[in-house]
Amino acid sequence: MKKLFYSLFITLSLFGTTLNAQELIIGEETVQPGIVFIFEGAIKDDVTPHGMHLVESETDVHLEARVNWASDESITVPKGTPRGGFIPYITITAEVINEATGKKLSNIEIVPHINLIDNFHYARNIKLPGERDQRYTVIFHVEPPSPELLGLHKDWRDQYGNQLFQASSFRYTNVDFEEIANASRR
Repeated sequence: MKKLFYSLFITLSLFGTTLNAQELIIGEETVQPGIVFIFEGAIKDDVTPHGMHLVESETDVHLEARVNWASDESITVPKGTPRGGFIPYITITAEVINEATGKKLSNIEIVPHINLIDNFHYARNIKLPGERDQRYTVIFHVEPPSPELLGLHKDWRDQYGNQLFQASSFRYTNVDFEEIANASRR
């Protein structure tokens, strides 16, 4: 079995498969009506336009939020909802706080991105406010689309109210970014 795994590893390596594309799951939350937020620390990447995104060489972590309708059949989603479908127009900001020093990055705007691994997702390249081997508290603030961006039909309002979901904040402590921050896609 060990020999088979080693052969598979060598084969995949030779064909350029990215075996180091791991992501650190920071947290997962489900909010009504069946929206799943998966917050991650991913390996830094080259994201354009460069003037809007921190360049890869200056980045420690690609902070991500995957926001989709629940694909798990045990979670109820609204009628007509494409399970697993991306949810657009959400405002997500984050704070990253160094637990050793208190130094922090605030108001990190997590914006829509697309790649061939996660497809549509929200993300931002960041430089950690401290050393890669220190621990961090990460707080994500999520807000529903503004009325200017998302029209709500009467049937939706009758069933779910005047917004897509309630604004929320999610706090995670003792986050260890070291392995992800030291990894490379290339």
